[in-house]
Amino acid sequence: MNEDKCCESSNRNHQATASGGAVYGLGFIGAAIYFISHATGFWMGVLGFLKAMVWPAYLVYEALGKLGV
Repeated sequence: MNEDKCCESSNRNHQATASGGAVYGLGFIGAAIYFISHATGFWMGVLGFLKAMVWPAYLVYEALGKLGV
């Protein structure tokens, strides 16, 4: 009976991870479109793609800076 409760908890963790991945994926696509559309050349587009992969780091950095932490 303990094994059933263990597996139920594990399934909930997988569902939470999946929704977080979906949010990151949509954010990545949006950031890639934004950065690439504002690029002035090919290498700036490549840089924009790289920035899109780490957009959460920019978001957290700016948020902490505005909060004065």
